[in-house]
Amino acid sequence: MPARQHSRGSRHGRDMRSSIAGPVLPFLSSRETRFEDIAADAADYVQALWPAELGDVVFQWADMPPRSLADRVDEVPEWAVDARRRTITIYRLPLQRLPRVHIDDAWHRQVAIEGAVFRAAAELIGRDPWEVAPDRWRHH
Repeated sequence: MPARQHSRGSRHGRDMRSSIAGPVLPFLSSRETRFEDIAADAADYVQALWPAELGDVVFQWADMPPRSLADRVDEVPEWAVDARRRTITIYRLPLQRLPRVHIDDAWHRQVAIEGAVFRAAAELIGRDPWEVAPDRWRHH
């Protein structure tokens, strides 16, 4: 039996079809990845501004605060600071589902996420949030 030649057409002799999604696919994006991108950019920015105070701080993300906080706080926290471990945890769902913004659009939600990162960093180093990122702070 002779070997079958490789062709650019289908096995039925027709030309190949183009991709159903078109030649260029946009990057897949979810609320979670958008949150992580915004929070990571804000964390990198504030660490670059305050390398001595924040250079060794670990910024991390979690969906929700631990259940153990429920009995100790009146509101759902947007972040937690552990000064002993030098970690800041930013909670995604309170910022995305319960945003304290006067206009609920993508820009204001981004500002809320950045603001949480700046306020958490300020809490850790004992400074005012406006001092931590003076040229990028946008109060909503």
